[in-house]
Amino acid sequence: MQRLAYENENLARRPQGHSGEYFVVCTLYYTPMESGFTFERGFDATPVTKPGLHGRTYPRDFLRSVKKEGFGRIVTPVSGHHYIRYNGGDSFAFASHPTGGGGVLVAGYSAAAKLGQSGLRHGAIIETESPTVQKVFGSTRWKIMDTGGGLRRWQMDCYYGEDEPLGPGKFMGRPRATTFEYAYANARIMK
Repeated sequence: MQRLAYENENLARRPQGHSGEYFVVCTLYYTPMESGFTFERGFDATPVTKPGLHGRTYPRDFLRSVKKEGFGRIVTPVSGHHYIRYNGGDSFAFASHPTGGGGVLVAGYSAAAKLGQSGLRHGAIIETESPTVQKVFGSTRWKIMDTGGGLRRWQMDCYYGEDEPLGPGKFMGRPRATTFEYAYANARIMK
C-alpha cells in the first residue's frame, strides 16, 4: 500500500495531475471448478448443502471457494445451469455464467475494482503496462465490470477464467495453472 500511495501521489503532483494514469497492483480472481476439490488432493470434500442449492450437495471447500471468488463451475449442470453463484450471507444460487455488474465475465479482459475510485470506475477500459500481467493473463486491456468487498484503492482484480484450484488452504484462491499472486503495473484509462 505504501508504494501504491507514493507512486500515485507523484502522478497527482504533476502539472496535469493523474491525467488518466495510475499505478496499480494487479491481483487475480477466477472461477474454481468443482472437479478439483477432492479428498485425494487434500481438500475437505465433505458433501454439504446450503440455502439456494435445493438440497444438492457439493464439497465443503468448493463452496468456501465459491464464497470467496463469487462463482464456481459445477460438474453436473442443474436445469441447464453450469455454475453456482454466491448470493451473500450463507446463500447460493445456480447460474448460467459467471457475471459481474457489467455482464458475463471474460477471461483476460474483465476486471474488478473498489467502488468509489474516480479513475478505476465501473465501465472504464484500462491498458496496463506489465510484462508479468501480459504473460499470466495474455492481455494488457481490461474493462472494470465488477467490484469486490475486499479490494483496496488502486487494486485491479483481473479475471483469469475457469480452473481447478492450485491446492487446499491458502492455495484455493489461485488457479492450478499459475502461481501468480500480484504484479505492479502502470495503468492508463483508455475510455
